[in-house]
Amino acid sequence: MTAFKSRMVPTITNEAAIACIGMYCMAVVMGYGRFLFTATLPDIMVQLSLSTTIAGWLASINYIGYFIGALIAMFVPQRSTWQAMTLWAIISVVTTMLLVIPNMSLTLWYIIRLIAGMASGVAMILSSSFVIQNLSSERRSVLSAVHYAGIGVGISASAIVTWWLLKLGYHFDVIWLVAGVTSLPVVWLLYAIKPRQVQAVDSQQIDAKQHVSVHQTYLNFKRSLYEAISGHHKALTLLFVSYVLAGFGYISSATFLPVMAAQRLTTQTYAGLMIWLVVGIFAMLSNPLWGALAKRIGEIKTLMGLTVLQAFGMCLPIWFDGAFGLYGNAAILGLTFVGMVSMTLTLFKNINPAYSNLLIALATLAYALGQFLGPLVTVALAGKDGNFNAGLLFAAIGLMIGFVLLVWFRRQSPKTAKLV
Repeated sequence: MTAFKSRMVPTITNEAAIACIGMYCMAVVMGYGRFLFTATLPDIMVQLSLSTTIAGWLASINYIGYFIGALIAMFVPQRSTWQAMTLWAIISVVTTMLLVIPNMSLTLWYIIRLIAGMASGVAMILSSSFVIQNLSSERRSVLSAVHYAGIGVGISASAIVTWWLLKLGYHFDVIWLVAGVTSLPVVWLLYAIKPRQVQAVDSQQIDAKQHVSVHQTYLNFKRSLYEAISGHHKALTLLFVSYVLAGFGYISSATFLPVMAAQRLTTQTYAGLMIWLVVGIFAMLSNPLWGALAKRIGEIKTLMGLTVLQAFGMCLPIWFDGAFGLYGNAAILGLTFVGMVSMTLTLFKNINPAYSNLLIALATLAYALGQFLGPLVTVALAGKDGNFNAGLLFAAIGLMIGFVLLVWFRRQSPKTAKLV
C-alpha cells in the first residue's frame, strides 16, 4: 500500500519545481480565492441585483478574513507549516466551489467570503514561508520571484476563465465551480512536497511541546513581540502606517476596476475582463523587474518610487474618463502592487531578522486593515450614482501620505533602509 501511495504521489525536492508549485498555490488561494471576485463582480451584481454598497461589504468581509488569517498564521509553529498550508489551501478550494450553490442567502455569501479570506491569508503567508525555506541562498532571489508571480498568474487566469464562460452563456456560479475544479491538482502537488525527513527525536520533542498551555503560548508570543520591536519602535510604526495606506490605496481599484469599465465602456462587452487581464499580466512581469532594481538602488528607494507611481495610476481614471484612464490604471496597478508588498516585507525582515516571521505576519495585518477600509470608503464616497472618482482620489492621497512616511523612515533609519 505504501509503495502504491508513493508511486501515486512522488516526492518532489527540486527547487525550481517547488517554486512552481508555490506559484500554483498562490494562483489558487490569491488569484482565485481573492481576486476572482473582482473579475466576476459585475456579473454577480447583475445576477443578484446587488447594490454597490453590498458589493463593497462583500469585498471588505473577505479582507476581514484575510486579517484573521494573518493572525492565525502568526501562531502556526514552524514545524507545522506544511500541514497548515495544505489544510488552508484545501479550504480555499472548497470555498471557491461553494459559490456554485444556487439561491444562497446574503448571510451565507458573507460567511463563505470570510472563510475564503482567512484561507487566503494563512495559505499565502505559510506557502511563502515554506517555499523560501526550501530554496538555497544562491537561487532564492530568482525562484521566490517565480513563487510570487503566482498572484499575477491567478489574476490573469481569473480574467480568462470568466471571459470564456461568460461568452459561452454561463454566469458567476459556473465560473467559480470551474475555478475550484481546476484548483484541485494543487492538493496533490502540495502533498508531493511534504517534508519526509522527521527524526524520532524531533517527534518526541514535538509531542512534549504540544502540551504547552494556551496561557504559556500567549506569554511566549508576548515576549517574542517585545523582543521583536524593542529598539525599533519608530521605524516599525512608520513602516506599519505606510503599509496600511498601501493596502488602502491599491484595493479600491483592485476591487472595482471591472465595475468601472462596465460603467464607462458600455460599447465594449468584455472591457472589464480585458482590463483585469492587463493587471494580471503586468503583475506577473513586475516582481523580477523591481527585484533587479532593488539590488541596484535598495528596497526603500524602489518602494518610494512604486508608491508615487501607483498614486499617479489612481489619478488616471479621474483625469481620463475613457479607456486610456482605465487601461493605464490597470497597467500601473499590476506593475506596482506585488512589488510594493515584496519590498515592504523585505524591509520589515531587515529591521530585526531574528523575528522576521513575526514582523511579516504583523505587517500583513496592517495591509489587511487597509484593504478592509478601502472598499468601504470607496462605496461610501461613490453614493447612489456609483461614481468611483472620489474613492480613487482618496486612495491617491493615502498613497502620497504613505510616501511621506517612507521618506521619514529612510531618514531616521538609513541602515535598516539599506541605502546604496
